[in-house]
Amino acid sequence: MTDTRSFPTPDAWLPHRVSYGETDAMGRVYYGEYLHLFERARGLFIREYGMSYAEVERRGLLLPVREAQCRYRKPLGYDDLAYIRVGISQWKRASIIFVYEIYDETKTDIIATGMTEHACVDPSGKPQRIPEWFRSIF
Repeated sequence: MTDTRSFPTPDAWLPHRVSYGETDAMGRVYYGEYLHLFERARGLFIREYGMSYAEVERRGLLLPVREAQCRYRKPLGYDDLAYIRVGISQWKRASIIFVYEIYDETKTDIIATGMTEHACVDPSGKPQRIPEWFRSIF
């Protein structure tokens, strides 16, 4: 069972089976692919709590990544099943911090942890406060 002591709620879980194309010459998931897993989980999270990210953008809110971190603990290999957990750890005035945990298929071993901080900007790139309609979906 997963450790829920300090993970924020609400959260979402993305199951993911590692494809051959995500691996490197050593047969392990290439380190850059972890950020793709974070992105996929984040998109699922937003969708599960109210709307697609495409709809968020149509409403004039863009969330470019300002910072990304990943701590690799154990490797994932081809055909492994992983579960990516995502939640929001902090709402700032004009940015949001998402946090992630990647687990093995039993959801007992943590494979990696990470975070991404996203600026809130309008379509011209100007920073904006987080709209209440976006906060309210979570």
